[in-house]
Amino acid sequence: MTIARARTPLVLASQSPARLATLRAAGIEPVVVVSGVDEDQLGPLPPAELALQLAELKSAAVASRDDLPDGALVLGCDSVLELDGEVLGKPGAAEEAVRRWRSMRGRSGVLMTGHCLHDTGTGHVASATATTTVHFAEVTDEEIAAYVATEEPLHVAGGFTVDGLGGAFVAGIEGDHHNVVGVSLPLVRELAAELGHRWTDFWPAPSTR
Repeated sequence: MTIARARTPLVLASQSPARLATLRAAGIEPVVVVSGVDEDQLGPLPPAELALQLAELKSAAVASRDDLPDGALVLGCDSVLELDGEVLGKPGAAEEAVRRWRSMRGRSGVLMTGHCLHDTGTGHVASATATTTVHFAEVTDEEIAAYVATEEPLHVAGGFTVDGLGGAFVAGIEGDHHNVVGVSLPLVRELAAELGHRWTDFWPAPSTR
């Protein structure tokens, strides 16, 4: 059995299962190469700029490798949540996750995801940041404690998911749902077009018999 390959290979410079699942659901089977970029290496920056610069660093780190598929486009992403002007990345510790949820509940934050697409064939780069407003439910202390105990919020930007256990605690969003998951499909399509590629070329080529 021959597996059809995409006309334009996409390399995902991220270990995020949510980003991988989102791309797969959209018909894309990317090659996953973790960038290894230290997300704490940049100094204090505005949220949108921080997310974009980290995405660019991740994309560049992977694009510099010599073992990628020919003509691949490398996608780097990074997400942060802005609340009251504060940048909220991954909580890391349970105590921090609890503190954040107590400050977020019943309020709204802005989820920003930087996207950077690097064309290894031409060396050209396109990047932009997608923003989505997230409205959090008025959750109880007991619900927060139970959610943090699952450890899901410890390792995701903002300390929540919309596609996992935290979905019930998100009252609504304004903007692209996929951006909250971690990768804005409409934005990636636009960036690919900017580099001269069609979104549909990321899909497997039709089989011929």
